[in-house]
Amino acid sequence: MHRLAIRYVERYATSRKKLADYLNRKIRERDWQDADSPAVEQLVERFVAQGYIDDALYAQNKASALARRGYGARRVSQALYQAGISEADGREAFQISEANKWEAAEKFARKRKIGPYAESKPDAHKCRKQLQAFLRAGHDFDLANRFVLARPGEEITAED
Repeated sequence: MHRLAIRYVERYATSRKKLADYLNRKIRERDWQDADSPAVEQLVERFVAQGYIDDALYAQNKASALARRGYGARRVSQALYQAGISEADGREAFQISEANKWEAAEKFARKRKIGPYAESKPDAHKCRKQLQAFLRAGHDFDLANRFVLARPGEEITAED
């Protein structure tokens, strides 16, 4: 079990929950027959104590990576929740995503050729679809609306 955990941690940046889920899945896949189930939680806590796992650092890296890819704060929050990051460990990561929300929205619009990055003004149906894509990416409605309703080539700036 220890070797599986070491191998996983050396290959992937991970959180406590993700490592525990991985180890529990491996136990199920290998049809563990022993009366005592392996001490997964103790192994995970030992890895945390040794510094192999740091949920706060994982959260910050995940938030930065998602923001660079154009995802908003809600999407970051959802990813951290799925990774089992506690609110205390994710607080700084959420602040990172809030601080970079304009750049993330701009990156998303540029990548998808929405609003000021579009070649031509889209019809109402396409605008609705673009707005939905923005919202699924975790951006708030007002910010998404500003990008979607912008004319091609129009310069929009962040409101502070």
